[in-house]
This record gives sequence, structure tokens and C-alpha cells, in this order.
Amino acid sequence: MTTFTYEEMTTRNRGFVTAEEQELLRNSRIFIPGVRGMGGAAFMALVRAGVGRFIIADIDTFEISNLNRQLFARVDTIDRPKAESACRLALEINPELEIEVLGREWTDRLDDILPRVDLAINGTDDAAAGAHYYRKCREHRRTLIDAYASPLPSVTVVKPHDPRIEERLRYPTLGVAWQNITDDMAVECLMKEIEYVLVHSSSHKYVDLDIAGEVAASKRSRFSFSTMVTLAGTLMAEEAIRIVLGRSGGTDYRGYFFNAHAMRVERPIAAPIAFAKRLLVRRFMKRMLA
Repeated sequence: MTTFTYEEMTTRNRGFVTAEEQELLRNSRIFIPGVRGMGGAAFMALVRAGVGRFIIADIDTFEISNLNRQLFARVDTIDRPKAESACRLALEINPELEIEVLGREWTDRLDDILPRVDLAINGTDDAAAGAHYYRKCREHRRTLIDAYASPLPSVTVVKPHDPRIEERLRYPTLGVAWQNITDDMAVECLMKEIEYVLVHSSSHKYVDLDIAGEVAASKRSRFSFSTMVTLAGTLMAEEAIRIVLGRSGGTDYRGYFFNAHAMRVERPIAAPIAFAKRLLVRRFMKRMLA
């Protein structure tokens, strides 16, 4: 049986990264709460890129409906904890990985976690935990990589001095202790995020708007698709690698949408145009919810 070595595993990375850069990846530590869809895809890509240390967290178990998009969801992981399953499968790729696995307690341990990591990735979809995470990343001066709730793959890179998404989109959570964020606030946050996505991208062209209306009205779960999720997670991993290696370029806190249908990148539009389009989007969303 062939003996595993990290050097052989990463030998084909050479040409994209130097030997010195590969060691930087090997010695870096990345925190990912939420290793399901986009978070799981980012985790998988970073494991295969040779990142050597992780702290991961999740509070859920895998379900059959996760099989369509979540890379660590398999028939043998159904009903098993997502973080523990992702850890086990990642170690089957690189047995030398250092992985710390957390559950629900991750939100209480950010003051311990964030000083120990090089950067943070957001794989959660919980408004309260997300607000807490963003705030703590600012406090501990850690860059946070995230994505929008969008039918088109997207990615944002929020540096410590950048505005938080709740500030940019004027969420009702501003100034509210994260433990006091209600379900109604969470729904309003989602509505504001959907509005932003519709204003600044052509996402509406590529989804069933009747089903989208049911999601917005909390009548059904969010819909998602394998290619969108894995591509968004890979975009997140690419930005993470760029930051770990200290490379220039990349996106900013406003991010971008990747439209594979039209083969173009869609960036946030100018304020005057966004203002006019926002009025149309709000009318559309009212009709959609009705």
C-alpha cells in the first residue's frame, strides 16, 4: 500500500504556488462554522489545497435533502453530525490534518477561537449567530469571507475595518445583543439581503420566482443547487488562499456575483442606478410575497 506524504499529495500544486507558499498553507489555521453547503465546499477545497489546520463547527446532522449539494453528505453520513462527519472524511483525504471540531458552543468560544486562526469563513445561515460572528471578527481584527443568499455564486471579503453586512444593508439587528435577535428580525434580514441581491445582480432571471416567493414568505425551505453551492464555496476558498499567501487582488466587502449563464462577473452597481432599481425591486417583492 502506498504511504501517504503531504509532499506527494501537494506536488501538483507547484506552478500555482511555490514550495514556500505551500508551507504557508500547511501551517495556516482557518475557522469555518457551518460545513454544509458553501462552507463545506470551501472546507473541501482548502483541504485539497493543502491547508493543514482547521477549526470547524456545526450544530446539525445530515439529511437526505442535503445530498444534492453538500459535499460531505453521503448515504453513510445521513443522521450523523455534520462537523464530525466532515472531519472524518477530510482526514481520509489528508490524515495529517489538525482539526478541532465544535458544536453549538462555538458562538461562546469566539474570544478563544479567533485569536488562534489566520482568517474566518462564514458557512452559517443563522442571523443571530452571524451577527455575533461578524462583530467578533471586527473585535479580534480577523478577515471574514462570506457569500450572499443568492442564486448566482457570490463571495465577499470583509476586512476588520470594513462595514459589517448588518450596517451596510441596515438590518434590524443593529445595536441588538445577538442573543436577543428574534426570528422576525431574522426574516427581515433575509428580505433585505434578497433585495440587495436582486438590485445588484441578474439573479431573478435564473430561478422560479413563484418558489422564491414561497421561500420569502417562509412557506418552504430555501432552494439550492449543487453547481451554485460548490462554485460559491470554491470562490470563498480562492479568496482564503489569496489572503493566507498575502497575494494582492481579490474582491472586497461588497463582493461580486459570478454569472456562468451569461459568462460574466456582476459587481455592485452605481448608487444612482441602484436607487432606481431598488424601487422596482421593492414593488416586485411585494407582489411576489402577495
